[in-house]
Amino acid sequence: MSETIHSRMIVLGSGPAGLTAAIYAARAGLKPIVIQGIQPGGQLTTTTDVENYPGFRDVIQGPWLMEEMQAQAEQVGTRMVWDHIDRVELNGRPFRLHGDSGTTYLADTLVIATGAQAKWLGLPTEERMKGKGASACATCDGFFYRGKKVAVIGGGNTAVEEALYLTNHSDDVTLIHRRDSLRAEKILQDRLFAHKAITVVWNSEVDEFLSGGEPEALTGLRLKNRLTGEFSELHVDGAFVAIGHKPATELFAGQLDLDEDGYLAVETGSTRTNIPGVFACGDVMDKVYRQAVTAAGTGCMAALDAERFLAAEEFAELQAAE
Repeated sequence: MSETIHSRMIVLGSGPAGLTAAIYAARAGLKPIVIQGIQPGGQLTTTTDVENYPGFRDVIQGPWLMEEMQAQAEQVGTRMVWDHIDRVELNGRPFRLHGDSGTTYLADTLVIATGAQAKWLGLPTEERMKGKGASACATCDGFFYRGKKVAVIGGGNTAVEEALYLTNHSDDVTLIHRRDSLRAEKILQDRLFAHKAITVVWNSEVDEFLSGGEPEALTGLRLKNRLTGEFSELHVDGAFVAIGHKPATELFAGQLDLDEDGYLAVETGSTRTNIPGVFACGDVMDKVYRQAVTAAGTGCMAALDAERFLAAEEFAELQAAE
């Protein structure tokens, strides 16, 4: 049966950004609703070891961290809803969100924390080796490959930045690019070519992720030269796919402003979008840092921005009534 639910704040997304926004909003008495979407907990639920989230001396597990965040949000008054929003109407308040379940949600304020997904190569062996040597975030996982051989796959700014970052942990970094020139900015290319720890393999693509051992772990990459068709093997302990990210913003196209890469555009220094009462936080608006801790930080900002928006509106209404 169809149902209509109204809330002063609805949060779309249940990763670190969305749950942090909910925690702050709940503590402010806004009784937020979090709509979890198709991947409850966000990208951290697909991550095993997390060693860079503040407050934990020992390595923790990504799914456990998200379970604790959700439990904290519920403890302070957040309502969690299992639904997927397939259409939004942002041309008037309250905003209307239509769920697959048939439920219509009305929101006085909306916090968008739908995140972004790393692009992968789409190889079956790549899928099997995720978390076992294949990663899409050098900043997140590079620390685990101290003193080991690693490879970065890609040719844009992200790939070059990841390769340069990995030299903090490895003396043997290989950048694999399918063309004969990089797309990265010249200043980044200059730094890359000048670094003695980095080797570039041109005109090559990854054909297979090789593995072995018990427990199974990445042992290398099978490469195909795109000019000659010849195959070769490269021994590496870690492979970082850096071919870009795709923000989950399709739902808002034509209603909210997006930047040139499809991320939600917000006012500098805030989480405000071009529509008053709609706020964006986490990876859906951050294409630079993409860390759990920065996502949580912007989630806090979004909740505070929304709370102030509602308070200002209520004060204005009171003044008008008087």
